[in-house]
Amino acid sequence: MILNQALLFIIFIINGIIIGILFDIFRILRRSFKTSDIITYIQDIIFWILTGFILLYSVFTFSNGEIRFYMFLAIFLGCLIYMLMFSKYFIKINVKIILIIKNIVYKIIYILTLPFKFVIKIMKKIFFKPIKFFTINMTKFKLNSHKKIKNTIFSKK
Repeated sequence: MILNQALLFIIFIINGIIIGILFDIFRILRRSFKTSDIITYIQDIIFWILTGFILLYSVFTFSNGEIRFYMFLAIFLGCLIYMLMFSKYFIKINVKIILIIKNIVYKIIYILTLPFKFVIKIMKKIFFKPIKFFTINMTKFKLNSHKKIKNTIFSKK
């Protein structure tokens, strides 16, 4: 009986570590990607739902649905051990990995869009340069014609 409770204590310490890792995954996502407040709220809800499923699964699988005080103590202890010993390193490593992956993806997207940018640049030269030329010259013509009209009307003879 004592061995069984010791095993349950260890299982729930592991649950606490898993919950700590899950919490850090959401922290990593928040540090790596700019999110709005509504997305943060949704992530919090997802975290608590996943945590609830993990704990319910463990309680029903390992202790036949019986909840004991030492289970909560073990979960807290598991989270505390994880947060004090591993969390900082887990977050640093994974944030760096995600930033490296983001940079690689951005560079790939940049390289893949270069031909489109080139085509758009050529299209602008072909289609918009004559229009720009026409509008600039029309503006100049309009200004010059106004000056000429003004000069002829108000000129002294």
